[in-house]
Amino acid sequence: MSSMDASARHAEGESLKSFLAAWSAEGPGRDTIAAVVAALADAGMVIAGIVARSPLMGVLNGPAVPIAAGGQPRRKPEALADEALIAALRRTSTAYYASDEEDAILTLKADGDLAVAADPLDSTDICADITLGTLFSVFPASPEGATESFFRPGSEQVAAGYIAYGPHTALVFTLGEGVAHFVLDPEKKEFRLIDDSLKISVATREYAINASDYRHWLAPVRTFVDDCIEGTRGPHGKDFNMRWLGSLVAETHRILMRGGVFLYPGDQRPGYEQGRLSLIFQANAIAMVSEQAGGGATDGYRRILDKKASEMSQRSPLVFGSAEKVERIAAYFTDAAFERVRSPLFGERGLFHA
Repeated sequence: MSSMDASARHAEGESLKSFLAAWSAEGPGRDTIAAVVAALADAGMVIAGIVARSPLMGVLNGPAVPIAAGGQPRRKPEALADEALIAALRRTSTAYYASDEEDAILTLKADGDLAVAADPLDSTDICADITLGTLFSVFPASPEGATESFFRPGSEQVAAGYIAYGPHTALVFTLGEGVAHFVLDPEKKEFRLIDDSLKISVATREYAINASDYRHWLAPVRTFVDDCIEGTRGPHGKDFNMRWLGSLVAETHRILMRGGVFLYPGDQRPGYEQGRLSLIFQANAIAMVSEQAGGGATDGYRRILDKKASEMSQRSPLVFGSAEKVERIAAYFTDAAFERVRSPLFGERGLFHA
């Protein structure tokens, strides 16, 4: 964080509490934002326990909710995670809470200053023991009410981040001044600083996309991937590895740690024209973190943080990661030099192939 005391900012293992206290002291109004981040971290510790105990709770992915002793249905991990977030945020100045686990926006404190949107937990791959996560966005509460607090450009977020539950529990967030990376010390039950200026690697040889949807992709996406597959013989001039975990937070964390670019495009299937990711609950948070880490985030060619939701369930395609690759992918949508045409003699070729 740019103006904080260097020794505090770079102290190895600094606690989240100390980090947030130092940031809060730099200006008015920061204390309420810091309190929300601290509350989200507290909820993250609870959710980490829920994820760790999920096999013992009988909730390893199934169409039916398992029945506990006594005939009472067990709670799904997503619902338990949502409850943990609500309980933590009630202790803060959060006016409104929106979650894809809730049917409507909740008012937690009528005179609160902030509005929090969250994807509490994606437990789709919990049975495979893959890293899962919580995504969160923090906006100033709008004087016009609950809905208006979230129907605004993502650029108006005052904080955003995620908590990843894997071999270790990681908290990665931005307060608008770079990206901080904390890891949970399970013995002391506190998050400790790893890096206060996390950056996405500029150079990348990795891309992440669900290749099984290839036949449904629009031409620009298909062409970009084809060019990556061509490796050193193609226009990128280097070989690529493809990664796909199917867990959004896991994909995000890998790119923050190792670099790369992630694509979840819209495609030609009915209902997939705008992809399947939520603008309010997922894309906004990832876009802010990505940009603050020196990367980019678009829906293919438009900046995610410039988009304004008009409904809570609004979807958006998402491309994020290395800024150079995000910009190059946008060129596939807008620049004729990246078009491909079918040749009866030579198959597919580029107009300019550069």
